[in-house]
Amino acid sequence: GLNQASRNAQDGISLLQTAEGALQETHSILQRMRELAVQSASDTVTKEDRAEIQKEVNALTIEIRRISTDTEFNTQRLLDGSFTTKTIHIGSNADQNLQVGIVAMSDHALKVVSFVDFTVSRDIVAGEISVSGALATGEANVQGAVKARVTVAAGGASVTTQLVDAAGEDVGNAVVDDASPYEAYGLTFAIQAASHGKTYELDIVTGINVSGDTGANANAAITTINNAINNVSGERSKLGAIQNRLEHTIANLATSAENLTAAESRIRDVDIAVEMMNFTKYQILAQASTAMLAQANAKPQAVLQLLR
Repeated sequence: GLNQASRNAQDGISLLQTAEGALQETHSILQRMRELAVQSASDTVTKEDRAEIQKEVNALTIEIRRISTDTEFNTQRLLDGSFTTKTIHIGSNADQNLQVGIVAMSDHALKVVSFVDFTVSRDIVAGEISVSGALATGEANVQGAVKARVTVAAGGASVTTQLVDAAGEDVGNAVVDDASPYEAYGLTFAIQAASHGKTYELDIVTGINVSGDTGANANAAITTINNAINNVSGERSKLGAIQNRLEHTIANLATSAENLTAAESRIRDVDIAVEMMNFTKYQILAQASTAMLAQANAKPQAVLQLLR
């Protein structure tokens, strides 16, 4: 059991090293994005320059998303937020576990989603949703990979936010707020309330944006990227601490296995020196007995010789 527990811990280290390697690359990407944002914040660059810088920023955020989606260990995704409250069995007895969890490290979780130009084909206005009757509706068509935030100000009545795609197919009911923005990719949002007189605000948030005539957007992006870097650094620090613990666990398990083997040897194995001494003693006694028997057999023969 101790040896298998040690192998479990070694597998755990391999898993953590896989996640750490991916986060290291994410860290490097964020550092590059910050460098680009700092460059774009300076008025020595033009609007056209910022537009080109934005293209690289968009590509980098897509790569962060790909890393979070594709990083796996033994078919288990590590960085998409699904690897939570997992256990590594690190002992030879029941319930000797180590809890491991890795938070989501996608561009969405780090709040560095890419900026994509979009158009709103129909704005929601107060007149459209503040209608008389039991139902108030409004909708807006959103093009591009953007986040849509819906906030509701209601006087105690129940509110349902329904999300449908462009074909009118329902993609689920949800209330989307600032804490959990919904990423829309060419979807139509239909906002419905159970009673009239409610106020809705649809806010389109465009993610990391370093473009524009001035460096204002880039300055805001620097703050966002700094927060993302801090989050990644914190997660890497946590994983490193768990890895160090597992390394000490492996060392302790190896010592325990060695001591257990030595104890078993003392109980089961013979003392070679004592047994060799006993063997020699009994061998000498056997040889002496054989010599005495030979002498005893020789005496009758001697008497017969005299009689002849």
